[in-house]
Amino acid sequence: MGFARLGFGSSTGLITGTPTTAGASTVTVTVTDSTGASGSATFTWTISAPAPQLQVSGNKLMNSATGQQVVLHGVDRSGGEYACVNGTGIWDGPMDQTAVSAIKSWNVTAVRVPLNEACWNGESYVNPAYAGANYISAVTAYVNLLNSNGIVAILDLHWTDGAYTGLSAGCTSAQAVCQKPMPDSAQAIPFWTSVANTFKGNDAVIFDLFNEPYASRATGSAISGWQCWLNGGTCPGISYQVAGMQAMVNAVRSTGANNVIMVGGEEYANDLGTPNSTSDPSILAYLPTDPDNDIAVSWHSYNFNACNNQSCWTSQVQPVIAQVPVIAGEIGENDCASSYVTPLMTWLDSQQTSYLAWAWNADFSCKRGPGLISDYNGTPTGYGAGVESHLLSLGG
Repeated sequence: MGFARLGFGSSTGLITGTPTTAGASTVTVTVTDSTGASGSATFTWTISAPAPQLQVSGNKLMNSATGQQVVLHGVDRSGGEYACVNGTGIWDGPMDQTAVSAIKSWNVTAVRVPLNEACWNGESYVNPAYAGANYISAVTAYVNLLNSNGIVAILDLHWTDGAYTGLSAGCTSAQAVCQKPMPDSAQAIPFWTSVANTFKGNDAVIFDLFNEPYASRATGSAISGWQCWLNGGTCPGISYQVAGMQAMVNAVRSTGANNVIMVGGEEYANDLGTPNSTSDPSILAYLPTDPDNDIAVSWHSYNFNACNNQSCWTSQVQPVIAQVPVIAGEIGENDCASSYVTPLMTWLDSQQTSYLAWAWNADFSCKRGPGLISDYNGTPTGYGAGVESHLLSLGG
């Protein structure tokens, strides 16, 4: 395991140093006193490999420290988007080492963490105990914990301000209490500027700019939707000024942060468009400009989405995978089974494409969450059992 750099202090009884290799090893320590009496204790050390420092090269995620390709497999840990604004806390459920160890036992290498801009920015309608510095501190601590366990953290702007009452509105409130069609420039730009300043220099953190855009439902067409998605500003059918993907990329890069950035497709991130189509253009025609060339596309896929079969995956998703890294930031199904996600994961594996399953929340049912677990020890639901089995089959 690489204990050459460890030493034992006979006067202090402390084992000190830095292990050089990740892995688990069983160690026996024997102590003998001046009378010759002795005692032994055996314990196991588990040393995690460092979380990879990620950059984009062509259509692949790469570990900049090793030059090797990285394909992420993980889960979404929901709670940070709603608990704070609902006044119940910052998280929903335990977020400590024991909880992370349970996640890691599924062979998880990435956790996506949904966030709320009003809580991060400390807006006045959020309980101060769960907002501003307190919220930022909690998120930072959890990211550090994930990274120390060798897990990449994906920070996702999930709920945002802005009154929207049009097609598919999740709520009528102008507060960040539901999914909006696009983020608002008034709070999303300060949010990403602050998040980028907080985590710049740590490329084991990915920035997912906005959870599930559905601009076209507000604007009335795919083309006007993509234009709003990219450029923001005044968009038909949306009452507030929109933060487009380009403006959010600019906000992140203005801080000097080099983190990989994810941009989610239309129709709740399920629609990546069709190459060469005039009525349903591909996301490839609207990708924001990034001076660092560290953009990845986020795709969500559930059994109840429109693009829910291999024919669609091949025609819409595969052409994007050929050009830029794709991360399936949410996959799942609402039938307490895994008949959809298992072939989806197998297909994504064949494309060397990353994916994360929604959601590691014990209070989510396997139909309405859908929830992967029934407790925070990692006991899987019927749906989660298929995900766990597949992740474990991939090996370390």
